[in-house]
Amino acid sequence: MSLSSENKPIIGISCGDINGIGLEIIIKTIGDARLLEICTPVLFAGNKVLNFYRKSLPEINFNFSSIKDSSRINHKQVNLYNCWEDDVAITPGILNEQGGKCAVISLVTAAQALKDGKIDGLVTAPIHKKNTQSVEFNFTGHTPYLKDLFGVRDVVMFMVAENMRVALLTEHVPVKDIAAHITRENILSKLHLMNNSLKIDFGIDKPKIAVLGLNPHAGDEGLVGTEEEEIIKPAIKEAKQRDIFCFGPYSADAFFARGSYEKFDAVLAMYHDQGLIPFKSLALGEGVNFTAGLEGVRTSPDHGVAFDIAGKSKADESSFREAVFKCIDIIGARKEYERQRQNPLKKISKAIVANAVDEKITEVPE
Repeated sequence: MSLSSENKPIIGISCGDINGIGLEIIIKTIGDARLLEICTPVLFAGNKVLNFYRKSLPEINFNFSSIKDSSRINHKQVNLYNCWEDDVAITPGILNEQGGKCAVISLVTAAQALKDGKIDGLVTAPIHKKNTQSVEFNFTGHTPYLKDLFGVRDVVMFMVAENMRVALLTEHVPVKDIAAHITRENILSKLHLMNNSLKIDFGIDKPKIAVLGLNPHAGDEGLVGTEEEEIIKPAIKEAKQRDIFCFGPYSADAFFARGSYEKFDAVLAMYHDQGLIPFKSLALGEGVNFTAGLEGVRTSPDHGVAFDIAGKSKADESSFREAVFKCIDIIGARKEYERQRQNPLKKISKAIVANAVDEKITEVPE
């Protein structure tokens, strides 16, 4: 971590579904006092819910300050921002309306705090899409909600790990509808956001991005699908003209099976399972979901509510902890990027090294 304890970021945390594993992995993560050395955690939930799960984890010495005003954050302790006063029923492992209602209240309150600049970053615990749906919250997940809240034209769902980064062109879209979303405009938008994020959020001066095809064997030059020839290749060509260092389209199976992803800084997959299955199979360390394209920094673990083990003290907090670390790192990377732009002479040595590297990448062998 590059941030000192004197300059700790304030990290907001939404509690997710109160009947899932969210509160357990949160307590296991922020209950480690060493975390307070690098950030100030602010959990958006309710007293009763937090105490319920705290009692189920007696081995963790977990203390917190309860606040109702962001201006009263205690930087020496975990903070609980009370989002509701109702005496809610807690039923671990059960999908019900109450769990979804509290998840939405927590998310909406925390996300607004991020937008208002009251917190520096947001880490979201898992929600269940079925019980969060309503007239007031008509979104398929965190990513589209945050896109709407921040009023941006597009965002990227970016899965990041030690050895790979995978972005999705389409997210939670039924398979039968995917092809309709494969457009030149969508591909160019995602590549633009990925390119900027890799530079600003990950400190990569000239990112190399691989683009996967939609069809088997990337269409076999039009024999098993025309999207590659008619849409994806022209989009890649135009992106290169916009100084985005991208290549493809590559056949997804061979690309991952032969380790070709290791030659790139990120991969753009056409749909959810095309990107998420290899990511969860091949990623080293704990995977994190990062929403690129927002003014604020938002991360989350790469798993769901896990109702089957909720309330049993069995949940592994590793991915959630990594999401907190990644949130802190990206906040620091953005500050460093801004600092370097204020004094561009400090970039000269990096530029010399970058220009000396042979950047000629033409094809990944099948």
